[in-house]
Amino acid sequence: MATKVTFLDNSGFLVEFPKIFLVFDYYRDPAHKVVKALEHHPDKPVVFFVTHNHPDHFNTDIFNLGQSHSRVYVLSNDIPTREIHDDMPIDWMSAGDITEGLPEGIKVEAFGSTDAGVSYLVTMADGYKIFHAGDLNDWHWDEESTEREIQKAHEKFAVILNRIAEVAPAVDVAFFPVDVRQGKNCAEGAEKFLSKINVADFFPMHFKGPFEKACDFDGYELPSKVSERTRMHCLHKPGEEA
Repeated sequence: MATKVTFLDNSGFLVEFPKIFLVFDYYRDPAHKVVKALEHHPDKPVVFFVTHNHPDHFNTDIFNLGQSHSRVYVLSNDIPTREIHDDMPIDWMSAGDITEGLPEGIKVEAFGSTDAGVSYLVTMADGYKIFHAGDLNDWHWDEESTEREIQKAHEKFAVILNRIAEVAPAVDVAFFPVDVRQGKNCAEGAEKFLSKINVADFFPMHFKGPFEKACDFDGYELPSKVSERTRMHCLHKPGEEA
């Protein structure tokens, strides 16, 4: 199991295992947690995951991190290639792709997104599963969207969510957007995800506003079974750990 989860910024997380580091959607790391972790464990390999090319999810600095480490990059196919050298160890991913044989026996499956790029299901050799949604969410704004736009958003999200649930009805860790710009229903996508998939540890992300609203877990509309099976975490300050 993961020994530590560290919030970097926006949708960025560092996940530490005894023998490997996983870095998701590195955009900024004001607390310098990634550099410090790599310095303290020079023999641990590191896998960098990027879900899509938005600048709050992708920073070319990842290609300069951990240069003395064994590194692998798992990148969405919409990432620009101008910063990438031919000799970089990269697995390019589109929705539906699977890559295996990564360090420590990691398997990665890419699912769709309701915005750009992909979402990732990462399965460790012992079966431990991490889901990072990227910008997958039920994106709609009740105050601005038309009824038809809202319905289309629901349908698009449901198709991808159902596909994820078929492959992974339960995950150990889930990182999922709860963007307060969506207003009163900012947690709707997260509520659907948590109701559909058995999540052991849930981390909201991509707040884009006051974290208190995104982390108002008592205000989430969830079946009682979710509160019994899921630990909810609110990492909102860069460098915070769980």
